Amino acid sequence: MILSRNTGLDLVRATEAAAISAGRWMGLGRRDEANDAAEQAMAATLDLLDIDGHIVIGEEARSKAKSGLVSGRRVGRGGPPVDVVVDPVDGLRLLVQGRSGAISVAAVAPRGALWSPAPAAYMDKLVVSRETAHALVPECLGAPAGWTLALIARTLGKEIRDLVVFVLDRPRHTDLVNEIRAAGARVMLADDGDIAGAVLAAMPGGPVDLLMGIGGAAEGIIAACAVRSLGGAMLARLAPQSAAEREAVERSGLDIRRVLTCEDMVATNEVFFVATGITDGSLLHGVRYQRDRAETNSLILRCETRTRRIIHAEHLLHDVHTVVGKDQEPR
Repeated sequence: MILSRNTGLDLVRATEAAAISAGRWMGLGRRDEANDAAEQAMAATLDLLDIDGHIVIGEEARSKAKSGLVSGRRVGRGGPPVDVVVDPVDGLRLLVQGRSGAISVAAVAPRGALWSPAPAAYMDKLVVSRETAHALVPECLGAPAGWTLALIARTLGKEIRDLVVFVLDRPRHTDLVNEIRAAGARVMLADDGDIAGAVLAAMPGGPVDLLMGIGGAAEGIIAACAVRSLGGAMLARLAPQSAAEREAVERSGLDIRRVLTCEDMVATNEVFFVATGITDGSLLHGVRYQRDRAETNSLILRCETRTRRIIHAEHLLHDVHTVVGKDQEPR
């Protein structure tokens, strides 16, 4: 065993710090400032952890802006060698527009356990909970939506019309959404945040039965950490959205036809996934500010034991400022 059973409790400090800093920018329409505040808070906190961390997929995959959390960056002050994947704000558009569902996420696993899809930017995904994980087959990813929905419904003992499918609201999903609706299932369209969507789909008894569609490749690896920790199943395949991306992927030797599973993307059960709510959502409550205090709501998943912890924490903002830098807050 490389990772301590308390690793999740340490790691969640990074998502709490990012959420508290990012939450101050809710609804202000200032995308770069919100993301920068979250990144700096998360980076500063990660560097205080007792790990020898290596960021597998950095923020440069999501943003052209300069980032302190780039691929290959070392984090931590020494300890077990680990792979780290982070997204200081999953649902940045939601945050800056004051909408629900923005979260801060991170995951760790022993060094070499997490697959990197770079230079791929997009990935086709299908996520289900442990209740239907055994029924998922690779053919589901390329099959007509109605066929996959019928399989999932039959496994759950439901009618197709009882299913709820999480899909990102993008022009590329017009045909997919039409197929889902034609089959009779209901669609939960989201402006952003497909990591949160994957967690909702993998959560037993949650409001979502499955996630379908194309989202970020980096987000897919982070989501795979959560899905595996919850005992769910995930299928994924690289899905270049431009000629330039396709050329870069093919040049790197990655196979865009290969259907990947959680085990392909996360090659160990020694995984911790953490998330903290920034704005209120179906998964977690957002940050609450009370003068010199902030309240956070976080999720910690430990894959080895299938432990799921929900944490409500209160923070003295003076202590948070010591870590994240008081001058990062909007005035």
